[in-house]
Amino acid sequence: MHDQKPGAARREGHPGIALTVIAACQLMVVLDATIVNIALPHIQEALKFSTTDLTWVVSSYTLTFGGLLLLGGRAGDILGRRRVFMTGIVLFTLASLLGGLAQEPWQLLAARVLQGVGCAIASPTSLALITTTFPEGPERNRAFGVFAAVSAGGGAIGLLAGGMLTEWLDWRWVLFVNVPIGILIAVLTPLYITESERHTGRFDIAGAVTSTAGMASLVYGFIRAADEGWRDNLTVGSFGAAVVLLLAFVFIERRAKEPITPLRMFADRNRSGTYVIMLSLAAAMFGMFFYIVLFVQNVLGYTPIQAGLAFLPVTVVIALGAGLSQRFLPVLGPKPFMVVGSVLALLGLAWQALISSDSSYVGGVLGPMLVFGFGMGLNFVTLTITAVSGVALHEAGAASGLLNTTQQVGGSLGLSILTTVFGTASRTEAEKQVPDFLANATPQQKAEFAQTRQLPGPWGHDVLAQGISVGFVAAAAMTVLAVITAGVVIRVRKSDLDALSGAGPVIG
Repeated sequence: MHDQKPGAARREGHPGIALTVIAACQLMVVLDATIVNIALPHIQEALKFSTTDLTWVVSSYTLTFGGLLLLGGRAGDILGRRRVFMTGIVLFTLASLLGGLAQEPWQLLAARVLQGVGCAIASPTSLALITTTFPEGPERNRAFGVFAAVSAGGGAIGLLAGGMLTEWLDWRWVLFVNVPIGILIAVLTPLYITESERHTGRFDIAGAVTSTAGMASLVYGFIRAADEGWRDNLTVGSFGAAVVLLLAFVFIERRAKEPITPLRMFADRNRSGTYVIMLSLAAAMFGMFFYIVLFVQNVLGYTPIQAGLAFLPVTVVIALGAGLSQRFLPVLGPKPFMVVGSVLALLGLAWQALISSDSSYVGGVLGPMLVFGFGMGLNFVTLTITAVSGVALHEAGAASGLLNTTQQVGGSLGLSILTTVFGTASRTEAEKQVPDFLANATPQQKAEFAQTRQLPGPWGHDVLAQGISVGFVAAAAMTVLAVITAGVVIRVRKSDLDALSGAGPVIG
């Protein structure tokens, strides 16, 4: 029996199992972005969240995931990717268990933060492990293809799985389901995946903490303003803290020898434009999915499974748009896809702003989402490739990681802004509906309203729909920034097209 090298897989020569382990991790990460969304109305009812506070179930996860993503990738390089990968998986699994057991809103939110940290550690290293596990050439390209397929299909699986688990078992199972999968990944990883070579480097902890805390303060300010108004002391204080922390982040990054966010990445106008487009589109997309999930279940009366099925056509058109852009990108370049994709996203959101309590699924939900989804599909692959085009090989990870961070942070920020708009509009609509409610409600309904201050039945539907409608006007306004950036900022030269022709597999 020969001696194994330190860090070698205990059972070498099983690339299929190694790839399954890596893909299973990515599936968990992608699933978590959608599986919890379908359960949101049930989480709200069980733990007594307000609609505005419910946004933290999404934002607490995306903020920590996006804010610490680049630090997680750096940790894999310095400490060893397998070790860091397993740490992230164990942390995510533990957080999922704690979230499923939560009895109070703060307990669920704390678990979601911990899930975000675990994902930020495991996700970037899972992709990097493919490069250390599979030799360059057809074998590695096939592995990248599997990884990309899981990334693309995971969202759709999450919608269906979330619906089935919530309806057949309980909302808590959208979190519990991660536990057996996580344990299996943690057990199989040292058996079939070899540790990567460790590199010297420094951790930019200060940069990661100030950026994440700054964005969290900004998001908290918007959500607080939705409930307490703009003159509230905590609202003003959180915005002030956000400004100080984000300025400190820029100062730290300019002086750091190995910054978590190399500011030179923003020197190229095409790359900077790409980040701005992703930020504004993600801001609109996260808000759209959050509020449409509430609409189809609370207003249209869909069950969780029906809600999951209602979103499936959107994942199909996103895939169609992505396939189309990947096919013709080397010929046409990125700009046409960015412009057309952003315009379609804007049109979809403008159409969605017409939603009311009388809207049907086809005319009020499906039609606008298909237009929006196809526009997003045209952009996803285009933005991913443009973000890394012309970047030195050793900085490609930072460039693509920064795009992913922009997506997560933009989604959190956008959802918080839409929540502020939603809160103000729904509060105004509720004040209009109260006289009609008091004139027509039963004594029991009046007693429940006095206790909860929530309008029931058709009155509540009108309030929710009006808040969502005005929120989508704000989402459309965010998307205007993407349209302008795509049209004015993005410029592509012939050399850029040549570089795109040789672009490798697209992940994300």
